[in-house]
Amino acid sequence: MSLQNVYYKRTAATAKACYICYKPSTTVLATVDTTDFLYTCPVHLTDPGFATRVKDHDNDDTKKLSASAEEIARVKQEWEEKQKRKREKQKQKEEKRKEDGEKAAEPAKGEDDKEQDKQKVPEESSTSDKKLEAPSAGQPTVSPRPTHERYVLHRHIFNLRLAEHRKRRQAAQAKTLAPRLPGIPSSTMS
Repeated sequence: MSLQNVYYKRTAATAKACYICYKPSTTVLATVDTTDFLYTCPVHLTDPGFATRVKDHDNDDTKKLSASAEEIARVKQEWEEKQKRKREKQKQKEEKRKEDGEKAAEPAKGEDDKEQDKQKVPEESSTSDKKLEAPSAGQPTVSPRPTHERYVLHRHIFNLRLAEHRKRRQAAQAKTLAPRLPGIPSSTMS
């Protein structure tokens, strides 16, 4: 298990002593998998002798997810074409209904006008709903994802962290190895 010298700035709920000055702090620098973390003051993060901030060039999610003007125009055009096809189908259905209606018993003109009004109202509301939905469908959804500031510890500070982890690992190995070692001889030498 080797540590990488990339730490993320996070905030803890409880304040603990800073790694450098021992003042209480809620700012924590932690590795991705939190195998190593250290409390530090925000002032120390600006000190180049302690840590330097890494700029995120590869994490520009806004550039990756934002749609270009060409893509937006293409999606709008496709949507308008679909709407035209739907309108044509509606017109064809209405023409069939009229032809079927003329062949059958013709209702009074007042009733016919009422039926047409009823048919027009749902069409208008459905097209207005679809118009509202279309621009949102063309644009990608950006899910807010927390991004933490990345820091790289100064090489001396990082070596201290490595030494600390090495000591902990050796202490754990000694505890597991101690019961298997032979005991002190109990007999006296004569």
